[in-house]
Amino acid sequence: MSLTSSANGPQPVKGRSLWDDARDRLKANRAAVASMIVLALVTLVSIIGPYLSPHGFDQVYRDFVKVPASLQPYPQPEQVEPGLMNVLRRARLDAENFQRDGDTVSVRLTSSREIDPRSVQYVDRSDYFQNARLEDMAADGKSVTLKADVRKLHFYFGTDANGRDLMTRTMIAGRVSMTIGLLATVVAISIGVIYGATSGYLGGRVDQVMMRIVDVLYSLPFIFFVIMLVVFFGRNFVLMFIAVGAVEWLDMARIVRGQTLTIKRQEYVQAAEAMGVGNAGILRRHVIPNTLGPVVVYMTLLVPKVILLESFLSFLGLGVQEPMTSWGVLISEGARNLQGGVWLLIFPSIFLTSTLFALNFIGDGLRDALDPKDR
Repeated sequence: MSLTSSANGPQPVKGRSLWDDARDRLKANRAAVASMIVLALVTLVSIIGPYLSPHGFDQVYRDFVKVPASLQPYPQPEQVEPGLMNVLRRARLDAENFQRDGDTVSVRLTSSREIDPRSVQYVDRSDYFQNARLEDMAADGKSVTLKADVRKLHFYFGTDANGRDLMTRTMIAGRVSMTIGLLATVVAISIGVIYGATSGYLGGRVDQVMMRIVDVLYSLPFIFFVIMLVVFFGRNFVLMFIAVGAVEWLDMARIVRGQTLTIKRQEYVQAAEAMGVGNAGILRRHVIPNTLGPVVVYMTLLVPKVILLESFLSFLGLGVQEPMTSWGVLISEGARNLQGGVWLLIFPSIFLTSTLFALNFIGDGLRDALDPKDR
């Protein structure tokens, strides 16, 4: 054993494990590291962003339906006077002498009968103004000055066709889409790896029976499974997509079985068998770790597949339902409103595309880092 000197005397040199080599190779892959940063940022924004947003994901602004994305606050200067006049018109009040002083507006209200002080509630209920109050009321109560403060609402991604803030809904959609993708993928990988490795290593009649079960499940229509799961689990999308992951494991089982048939003929597996290591130990320490490359690549492909599957099911009315949303649902809505609101498609697409690219680059980096031939 190699020795190195230190203040306390000779110390053994610490060896490097295969996991250390894999970590160093992954760090050297700039695309994979950049993708992990992007994925971490998207995840952080999706988790924390809705708590910091001043708008609820289901809050409706009836006066700001399908407004474009803007860095300037709403209502914009040219919208203030028409907005106030529309509100007063709905309250059946006549207004004149509109004035604006900074963020405060004032008008003189007139009426053929005494003005009800509760009429200011119409102004407060609008999305344009707040803190409405009446001043300088005439003795007969038929004339009064109304003052109100102009709201400052920021819609950095614009609003949707129902007047809801698109930025908040995009961040909430990120939570839902990534949760669905990860839950279904973890379930599919867990079942598929164990099932496929067991089938391939044991071989013989056990392998034949286990693979025929997979073939039978392949022959059944997928939509039948989905409808059955929705009937069984209801509208709880978390439980439903755990069950969907339990169906998506079929491809993973075949991939791992093929890898296992090759790995079990390797010298290190035969040496472990000769030393008396049990089947469970060989699977855990030798077979499954050496299938990680294909498993990781398939996992990075399965996450976006499940996200797109969720979009399809939501379109059929079997997935995520209003007011909850997902990236797939937002993109579908944006595509339908593309002509009059291109921002409805652009922002959810940026988040979804960034996530899918990041997952693919991370998968390539992990495949290269975990490839046994590079060790």
